Amino acid sequence: MSTTEQSPVVWSPSETTLRDSRMGRFKTWLEGQGFGPFADYHALYQWSISDLETFWQKVWDFCGLVSDTPAEQVLGSREMPGAEWFPGMKLNFAANLLRLADGEHADDEAVVAYCETRPVLRRTYAELKADAGALEAFLRSQGVSKGDRVAGVVTNGYEALVGMLAATSMGAIWSSASPDFGVGAINDRFGQIEPAALVVVNGYGYGGKVFARQADFAQLVSQLPSLKTVVSVQQLPDEAPLAGDLVTTWEDALAQGEGQSPSFEPMDPDHPVYILYSSGTTGKPKCIVHGTAGLLVNHAKELMLHGDVGPGDRFLYFTTCGWMMWNWQASALLTGAAVITVDGSPGYPDLNFLWDTVAIEKVTHFGTSARFIAGCRKAEIQPARNLDLTALRVLFSTGSPLLPEDYDWIYSEGAPEVLLGSIAGGTDICGCFVGACPLLPVRRGEIQCRFLGVDAVAYGDDGQPVSQGRGELVCRQPLPSMPVSFWDDPNDERYREAYFSTFPGVWAHGDFIEFTEHGGAIIYGRSDATLNPGGVRIGTAEIYRQVETVAEVKDSLVVGRQTEGDVEVVLLVVPADGQHLTDDLAKQLRTRIRQGASPRHVPKHIVEVPDIPYTRSGKKVELAVARLINGSSKADNRDALGNPEALDRIREQLANVELLPAD
Repeated sequence: MSTTEQSPVVWSPSETTLRDSRMGRFKTWLEGQGFGPFADYHALYQWSISDLETFWQKVWDFCGLVSDTPAEQVLGSREMPGAEWFPGMKLNFAANLLRLADGEHADDEAVVAYCETRPVLRRTYAELKADAGALEAFLRSQGVSKGDRVAGVVTNGYEALVGMLAATSMGAIWSSASPDFGVGAINDRFGQIEPAALVVVNGYGYGGKVFARQADFAQLVSQLPSLKTVVSVQQLPDEAPLAGDLVTTWEDALAQGEGQSPSFEPMDPDHPVYILYSSGTTGKPKCIVHGTAGLLVNHAKELMLHGDVGPGDRFLYFTTCGWMMWNWQASALLTGAAVITVDGSPGYPDLNFLWDTVAIEKVTHFGTSARFIAGCRKAEIQPARNLDLTALRVLFSTGSPLLPEDYDWIYSEGAPEVLLGSIAGGTDICGCFVGACPLLPVRRGEIQCRFLGVDAVAYGDDGQPVSQGRGELVCRQPLPSMPVSFWDDPNDERYREAYFSTFPGVWAHGDFIEFTEHGGAIIYGRSDATLNPGGVRIGTAEIYRQVETVAEVKDSLVVGRQTEGDVEVVLLVVPADGQHLTDDLAKQLRTRIRQGASPRHVPKHIVEVPDIPYTRSGKKVELAVARLINGSSKADNRDALGNPEALDRIREQLANVELLPAD
């Protein structure tokens, strides 16, 4: 059976969308300038990678991005790593995100902030700009300046956005973590970058519970001797702010800087705006530095062209400030849309909460995780039948591969009229390689396309593109949002090792992917977690696709167990509530995997466990379990896990069934 037959079309763009979406208008605009003509999106894509410099300049122009001094050229050096984007340009990141704050959109809603512990807060673009200017003035008065790091232990809300804009306006570098992180995990991150300022909440709410963190975060402050000032946010109104000589409350900081406008100091194109972090499950997190112009133009392309986000739209991406989707969400400000932030549990008081918020706020673009969508499917909720979702045009999903059955649920019970945009990229590029496009149909179980300007292919072990089937996801040409560096990596040794050691001069992302005959993509999981039984490469996502649609299974994790000369597939299963792993269920799972994937995929061992370990950004931690089951002596960084106790429980279960190596 061909890929096309296996992947039926479940959504198609209307003639209006083809014509009036921003991607459609971009295509027509280019043709009006003598480029093309482009028969379809695929022709536009081919032009975007064959004339890379012209393409990125046209994205800059069409999206209306602003600079104080124009670039001398789009690309200087094309060498990877180290490609030189927009040499000679001077610009400011915050100025672009707030570029609509003085015009006709000044009084439009910029931020609507929901959280479990405070009333809904609404601010206009003009108010957001004024608060960013006030906070910048306060930070400057405390000795913070260009190049300094401003760190946030903040929730996904208004203060995080103001803090980021204040920092990047003056040329400081913003870096954030979620307040549910342990002090050790936060210090593993911020201790490396030595921040001059810290914006920190006094606690947070989650799942109807309140977690006061003043003592913990006071300890964090004591461990960061580089700090010049601390701004305490009253996330828990009934709790005291942080105490200490360096501490000023959020309200006092804004009052001290009131009336000052953001400086929007012009910066070089590769001046850092963000420091993001790898998950850190196998040691201290890598500190990934992203530059101004490259991140800006790539986010403009992704949000405005591929996402079709613009003025009048309302954009909600459920995330935390410890995940790169927060940075992606923040860039929606440059489109003129209202950013709807939600802090708390996505399942509190129940799984209808986010859908209710989408309906109430008339959200046009809703983003969430594949795990959340799967949870809604398994809970059999019916948003499309119970809510008015007529404003919703695009539903983004990321974090892990989206199962074909989840496409079915969206187009029956979830939101049948939307473009379901499964997107995939990573913290490494703070963006996407593949994802949504309003000019293309959505096919069941597939990501729609490669993104414009992204020369992505699947490589075989020989470093050549595979003509069909799966391989390593690589990018053969520079992408503007590739990191400018790792922090404290003067010769780029760790940077090169991370992405360019497998195929020199070519970015290897670490995902196992297939590109289909009609230009779509299917991701099979991380290539470092790829299984190899009998010499056949198997992506873990291929097994999850079969297991996690079984009603009796709540969650699962797949790893490979090394044996003499081969690999055994081990499947860990969390049964659904009220269920247990019986012989009949194990037989059902093996049969389903054999029929839905192949005999090679069938696990040698199936073990019931009470929980699956996840990173704090909601990704399964396969590598730590693989090391456990294969007897690696390398220690895991438990502070990087959202539920480290899950590893202990798995260790107990594996010991009970004699699957752990002997001491």
